[in-house]
Amino acid sequence: MEPPALHSVEGVFVDIRAAKSAKDGAKEDAKESARERRQNADASAAVLYDPSGWSTAAQVSICGIFLIVLIAALELARPLMLPAVSAFIIGLMLGPLQARAKNAGLPPLVTAIALWLLVVAIFYGMIALLAAPALDWIGKAPEMGATIKEKFYFLNRPLQAMQDLRNAILPDSEKSGLGIDIVNFVTPALTFVTPAIGQIMIFFGTLLFFLLGRARLRSALVAQFDDKARRLRALKIMSAMEHSLTSYLSVVAMINLAVGAAAFLIALSVGLPSPIAWGVLAFLLNFIPYIGALIMQVVLLAVGLVTFPTLAHALIAPLAYLAFTTLEGHFITPGIMGRQLTLMPLTVFLSLIFWTWLWGPVGAFLAVPLLIVAMVAVQHIFPSDEPVIPG
Repeated sequence: MEPPALHSVEGVFVDIRAAKSAKDGAKEDAKESARERRQNADASAAVLYDPSGWSTAAQVSICGIFLIVLIAALELARPLMLPAVSAFIIGLMLGPLQARAKNAGLPPLVTAIALWLLVVAIFYGMIALLAAPALDWIGKAPEMGATIKEKFYFLNRPLQAMQDLRNAILPDSEKSGLGIDIVNFVTPALTFVTPAIGQIMIFFGTLLFFLLGRARLRSALVAQFDDKARRLRALKIMSAMEHSLTSYLSVVAMINLAVGAAAFLIALSVGLPSPIAWGVLAFLLNFIPYIGALIMQVVLLAVGLVTFPTLAHALIAPLAYLAFTTLEGHFITPGIMGRQLTLMPLTVFLSLIFWTWLWGPVGAFLAVPLLIVAMVAVQHIFPSDEPVIPG
């Protein structure tokens, strides 16, 4: 039989071990509780803060800032960018002609110089045909303003009512007359449209060097890609841009030749001065979608009001031109261009508004070619595999 003291010592050790086990268990429970609380807090934070949403917002903000900076840069660099971009667009349009000449055995240097001289001749030929009539019409601007005001006498009462309303609303410092002064509109327009000598030199210089180094430029751009598939895609994009722009230029130029011939015949038959200049002006303005025909009709009406004694006689030319351009825009052009060169009217209109706002009248001429370049690039970079939905 063991002594009682031994039993009491063993009981103490048992109690100590039990207390220690209980303490360790409490610590583990506390750690587990803390771990669960941290997990719950992380889950709550994940619900309140979604990294994907914030990253999307950041990307959208960065893209928006980039677009604003790009537009500002295009506006500030307009004296340099406008002639340079115009030269690149013309050079891309002439690219397939260079390729055909090379396949025919003509030296690239001779082809580039010949095409450049052709562009120079067309440019200065149009200026020569339009300069004399334009100076004559500008000289008659005060007479045109007085004649228009006289023949539109039936608008005197509405204009007077608007003037009285303006006088009643605005203070004396902000009042201005509603009279028609053609010179105030023509002079800034001509100053804006007429490019500086430096910009003309930039345009022709850029065009010449682009035509001379077209093949080398294509090779340099393709060499920037390491992957063979990407190089092939870059070549396809450049070739598609050139062929699309050439198709657009050739088809629209033929249509505009018909429009110019119609304007020439209308001016000749009605009795307007300088019918050849009317044909050239109609040919050029018809490159501007929607707005070009409207400008032509307004100019026909203004010159007709000065040339002819009656309003009915002055309306013959613009109404005849309106009828022909309506027929051309709704039936002739869609039938000739087909579905491959058909652009959405909304995208054409928005492109026209944007580039006219940014770069003025020359931007209006570049609106459709730049839209074609952008659409070709997007179609090749982001190809669509979705089937075309009929209807």
